[in-house]
Amino acid sequence: MKVFFDNCTSPVFAGSLDALIRPLGHAAWHVRFMKEFGFSHDTPDIDWITGLAADSSDWIVVTGDQRIRKNLAERAAWIRAGLKAFVLAPAYQKTPVNQCASVILWKWPEMERFITLAAPGSMFELSINRKTGFTPLAVG
Repeated sequence: MKVFFDNCTSPVFAGSLDALIRPLGHAAWHVRFMKEFGFSHDTPDIDWITGLAADSSDWIVVTGDQRIRKNLAERAAWIRAGLKAFVLAPAYQKTPVNQCASVILWKWPEMERFITLAAPGSMFELSINRKTGFTPLAVG
């Protein structure tokens, strides 16, 4: 399993999660550090969505960008790609980065189990509250 963090998230999240999951044979990357995929800090959403879909790996996306669900072109690309995502709740933008990273690490085992059962193309809001579940978000 591979985890992709887009440019609406801190690279700290990807680095922290990668340190946790790499010994288990998984990996996490931030878009800024994915030159081998042709990605950079300014890669448009449609391009990374299409690029991840073309890769044969199982990707989980973590984003802070609610617009993917609302922009017609991005939403269509998302549905075609069949990716699965956690969308960070707005509270992540007001919370110190170390606390946000700790929530992601805390919730990771539950996130991993949950997302493997989710339908392709689905998105779920990831609350900043450690005890809250995952709220389904409408995509189509």
